[in-house]
Amino acid sequence: MYTERQKKVDRGATKVYKFMSLCIIPLFVCLFQFGRIVGHFRVFAVWCGKNNNLGYILSGIRFYKMSGTGNDFILIDNMDGSLKTNINELAANICRRRFSVGADGLIVLEPSDKADFRWRFHNSDGGEAEMCGNGSRCAARFAHKLGIAGPKLSFETMAGIIEAEVFESGEVKIRLTKPFDLRRNLNIDVSEGAGVVTHINTGVPHTVELVADIDSVDVEKRGADIRYHQIFKPAGTNANFAQVIDERNILVRTYERGVEGETLACGTGMVASAMVAALEGKVSSPVTVKTRGGDTLTVYFDRDGESFTNVYLQGEAAFVYQGEVMENV
Repeated sequence: MYTERQKKVDRGATKVYKFMSLCIIPLFVCLFQFGRIVGHFRVFAVWCGKNNNLGYILSGIRFYKMSGTGNDFILIDNMDGSLKTNINELAANICRRRFSVGADGLIVLEPSDKADFRWRFHNSDGGEAEMCGNGSRCAARFAHKLGIAGPKLSFETMAGIIEAEVFESGEVKIRLTKPFDLRRNLNIDVSEGAGVVTHINTGVPHTVELVADIDSVDVEKRGADIRYHQIFKPAGTNANFAQVIDERNILVRTYERGVEGETLACGTGMVASAMVAALEGKVSSPVTVKTRGGDTLTVYFDRDGESFTNVYLQGEAAFVYQGEVMENV
């Protein structure tokens, strides 16, 4: 029997349904649309607002943080040209540790008519560099993940066209440009003592000193002395210290130009160190290089006397997180 109590319950349910239909649901729809409008406004504000002092809110600029065996980078997709700012200043600010995102460098991807994309690489001091081995591996995996390029790709750098292959494992193998400016047996005298070094450019200038005990080297002090040594002026050099373990394995520590300190890894420095060790007859390709951070990279090359060709660097390029810059950096 349909009782009076059941009738009251049904009438109450009907009123609740009408209230939801007329008030609550439209309210949620309005809030959703408002959120979309605000989001578009924020992106528009980023596109419009800029000045020479970076005095604008960078809200809406997405970035990824990546690590190439301990070398950490901030990566931004600017294939649509929406990033309207001085990238030198942006790099110096956004790479500041403790005050901003923090990284060894900033990588910005832009369109290219010569390759899948063009990159702009800036060290943490804001200065633009020709090349970065670990940064290249991160850029390649980043471009592949975002659909900018396939697993086999190429991109334009100040050092030339870099070819890369991205593997499902997360490792990336890059082919570097042909090394040049080889200068062997350079005698240097710095505050930490005299030494014999070799200089070679693997996309950026590197100086390598082979040492017996890598842990005994004051990389910050000796590295800085070599980096600013007069024989490498005006461009300066990166300073690498390499210890040979056996014919296939070496340890490397690097003082990086532009970072102005020791980093946990330096891809082009690992390549330079492996080649210098090969010149001294201590290793042969492929060479496994253990970084200060404890990870390993593999260096491949063909050698004919003092000439190197088919130079490759392979190792992991890892995504750490993605985010959005929300305020002045």
